[in-house]
Amino acid sequence: MMIQQVLFSVGPFVRGFHLITRDVMRQLPVLPPMGLLNLFVQHTSCALTINENCDPDVRHDLKGIMERIVPDGDPNYRHQDEGPTDMSAHAKSSIVGTSINVPIVDGHLALGTWQGLYLCEFREQGGARRIVATIMG
Repeated sequence: MMIQQVLFSVGPFVRGFHLITRDVMRQLPVLPPMGLLNLFVQHTSCALTINENCDPDVRHDLKGIMERIVPDGDPNYRHQDEGPTDMSAHAKSSIVGTSINVPIVDGHLALGTWQGLYLCEFREQGGARRIVATIMG
């Protein structure tokens, strides 16, 4: 088995759910015929997920759902060093997760027809986000 790693950045993005499938694919080397891609974002106030890639209403709704589940500026949060989105962004990152795995089949990501890779930005202006891609195959 061969393992390759690539470090790249995406964004910066405003708060929300951003489809990054094409951005990721542009950064990757030729994929092996069979294997696994792990993507890991090196930040604590954003996340990675796989979800519906066609209807932009899904992105809008996911953002609203996260804002209702973990509101900004809750007075019960002790950690708010960087403002009202500080602790809420960390909590959302933990809920969604900082890494995803995608099988590689016939040299392509085995995403379903309506699936795309998302960077979930939980800050108003999070800056560029570093992603480590590990390709095993």
